[in-house]
Amino acid sequence: MAYRILIVDDENALQNMVKEILTQSGYETVSALTCAQALERFHDASPDGVLLDVNLPDGDGFTLLGKLREVRDVPVLFLSARDEDADRLRGLGLGADDYITKPFLPQELLLRLRSVLRRVYRETPDTCRLGDVEIDWGKSSIRRNGEEIALTAKEFSLLKKLWEAQGNIVTIDALCAALWDGPLVGYENTLMVHIRRLREKIEADPSHPKYLLTVRGLGYRLKREGEL
Repeated sequence: MAYRILIVDDENALQNMVKEILTQSGYETVSALTCAQALERFHDASPDGVLLDVNLPDGDGFTLLGKLREVRDVPVLFLSARDEDADRLRGLGLGADDYITKPFLPQELLLRLRSVLRRVYRETPDTCRLGDVEIDWGKSSIRRNGEEIALTAKEFSLLKKLWEAQGNIVTIDALCAALWDGPLVGYENTLMVHIRRLREKIEADPSHPKYLLTVRGLGYRLKREGEL
């Protein structure tokens, strides 16, 4: 999916530069030079994120941020020449997702925008790691020590559901709903079989799991690498 980004800045040269940086990286862009234009474009184009200058001809970005959030809550990053701590803290305090000061490196802009979008929209990267196991979401497979191990459709759905919970507990009912349609009756034992088989593929010692943990009476959780 190509994210659509609204660029709000009254400097044509900078706006064109940012537009080129984003389009070359696969983003769609919409532009506005003023607060009034920004509100109009925001309504019409439904952007996934906003790059917002603080100083604008008919107002300021801090006030505009509040108006945008009244319409729809999307990620907003300030791009501003105002590099005082008070301005940066004010922007972040009003709910901006990041505050980038001008001038900036193109790669810095891309990395910080990508980080915010990934966090807000909870993207799953193409590959992830659990210890010595690399998960390839595109291929629905995993690799351990260079050896590819195929996952069944149910195992893949189970792993993805647990991963998307970001280390939180996923109830037995929620896991069953992700794997099967219809009334969720009689699936608990079958779920346990899939859990056991998945552990055999991702755990070094399935009988003493390090990652796919049982939370008695509640469900299961996938422990992320950073928690270990």
